[in-house]
Amino acid sequence: MKLKIISIILVLLIASEFVQAQNQSDNDSIQTDAIRKNEIKVNAVFLLAGALEVFYERNINEQSSAGISVLVPFVQEDIDWTLNYYISPYYRVFFGEKYAAGFFFEGFGMLNSAERYNFVENINKDVIDFALGIGLGGKWVTKKGLVFELNAGIGRNLFNTKEHSDSAIIGKFGFNLGYRF
Repeated sequence: MKLKIISIILVLLIASEFVQAQNQSDNDSIQTDAIRKNEIKVNAVFLLAGALEVFYERNINEQSSAGISVLVPFVQEDIDWTLNYYISPYYRVFFGEKYAAGFFFEGFGMLNSAERYNFVENINKDVIDFALGIGLGGKWVTKKGLVFELNAGIGRNLFNTKEHSDSAIIGKFGFNLGYRF
C-alpha cells in the first residue's frame, strides 16, 4: 500500500512538473512572438515633398532602440532641394509604458551632402559634413504592428562651417509610417 501511494505521488509530481514546463515553454514562445524587434518606416512628409526617407530601427529592449535613416531627394523640379542626401544613425530612449513606444528622446549623427554657396570662391559647390544632434518625438504601435511616429530634431554640422556659414545648423522632422516585425 505504501509503495502504491509513493508511486502515485511520484507520478503526480512528474506530471505536474511536465505540465508546468510545458506552460512555461508556451509562455516563452508567446512572449517571444509578441515582442517584435524590427521596424521599417518611411517619412510621409518628405515623400509628399519629393524626397524618400526610409528608416530601419532595431528595438534593443523595452526602453531603447537604435536605427538608421537615409534620405534622398527624387523630385528636383517642384522644390529646390539643396540637400543631396543624408545618412543618420540614431539612438532612442523611450518613456512610455508599451514596449519601445511612447514619448522618446533621441541622439543622432548625420552624414550629409548639400549644395552650398561658398562666399570665399563666390560659387555653389557640394559640401559633405557630419552633424551631431538631439531630438524628441512620440511613437504609437498598433497590436498588428503598424507604427505611427512624429519626431523633430536639431543638430550642428561639425566641419566646413567657416566657408559655408549657412549650413551650420541642420534639422530633421517627420511623420513616419511603418511596420514592426
